[in-house]
Amino acid sequence: MIPFQDLGAQHRALRDELLPEITAILDSGRFVLGEPVETFETDFAAFCGTRDAVTVNSGTSALHLALLAAGVGPGDEVVTVSMTFVATVAAILYCGATPVYVDIDPDTWTMDSAALKTAITPRTKAIVPVHLHGRIADMSAIMEIARDREIVVIEDAAQAHGAERDGTCAGAFADLGCFSFYPGKNLGAAGEGGAVVTNRPDLAERMRVLRDWGQAGKYNHVVQGFNYRMDALQAAILKVKLRHLPAWTEQRQEAGALYDRLLADIDVGRPAPAGRDHVYHVYAITAANRDRLQADLTVAGIATGIHYPRPVHLQKAYADCRYPAGSLPVTEAFASTTLSLPIFPEITAEQIQTVATTLASIREKDHADAA
Repeated sequence: MIPFQDLGAQHRALRDELLPEITAILDSGRFVLGEPVETFETDFAAFCGTRDAVTVNSGTSALHLALLAAGVGPGDEVVTVSMTFVATVAAILYCGATPVYVDIDPDTWTMDSAALKTAITPRTKAIVPVHLHGRIADMSAIMEIARDREIVVIEDAAQAHGAERDGTCAGAFADLGCFSFYPGKNLGAAGEGGAVVTNRPDLAERMRVLRDWGQAGKYNHVVQGFNYRMDALQAAILKVKLRHLPAWTEQRQEAGALYDRLLADIDVGRPAPAGRDHVYHVYAITAANRDRLQADLTVAGIATGIHYPRPVHLQKAYADCRYPAGSLPVTEAFASTTLSLPIFPEITAEQIQTVATTLASIREKDHADAA
């Protein structure tokens, strides 16, 4: 079986680096915030090229605190996409704000900046582009639109650790950039974790207070806050992994480029050409009869995934009469045809070749059966 990802291989390779860090935390007896968290925050901010990084206990919390720090609240609208994990939209709703969806670009599968212009109203407080699959959205156009209207932009960079465009890293284009360190991410903890990066010290300080029960000093609660603190164990693990992230990113990009070459003559849709602005958290294709294709690949011993089979606006829990089926046609077409192929830093060229060869064989058989 070719796995969809292989976290065990990653951790086995890092075992000798991770165990001393874990032991030091256990021996210290200090498990929440503290020096390990501060060290990782400094390292991650430097990695992203921002002044500050504020760590929290999940990517969802990162989005929530970023929105609150930006002043988003009841009565406000936040423009985002429906082709994302539900956390993007949940965080908006946690603030009492209203999500406004725009369609995705058919080539990049990220926010359509042309559609964004028409979605903005006097109630628009923030824009949340999503760097889907690890590809940076059209940030130059999005930022131009936002700056002209004095709207806050918050990047959902949960899948885009290390992506960069013209020397700027994901998370550093906008007022705030939000990351998840869920174990399967390109930079993953051994549990939950998240961070917000920013060049605005006022927003960073506001988030530090909010993540720790609204405290400005012990037992001095100046606002109503949250228990969103990162634990020291996750910070210590992430500090080690961050040192390896550039190499892992190169391996992912090499794997993505190899998929591009091998799939070029196969009847599937592929991601638009990308350089360093795509870090391939996911390598997705599109194909008619996606579910049958996935089943055939499973039988052939190749694990796959779907990100995401049902967009947020068509989820029962997030149903909204403003967005019935058919209202976001590119998003909905993509959701019904997308399939994610195995990709992780340790994947071999031979494994990718096997995936491509098997995929070609299945598609050829499908065409023969249809003839």
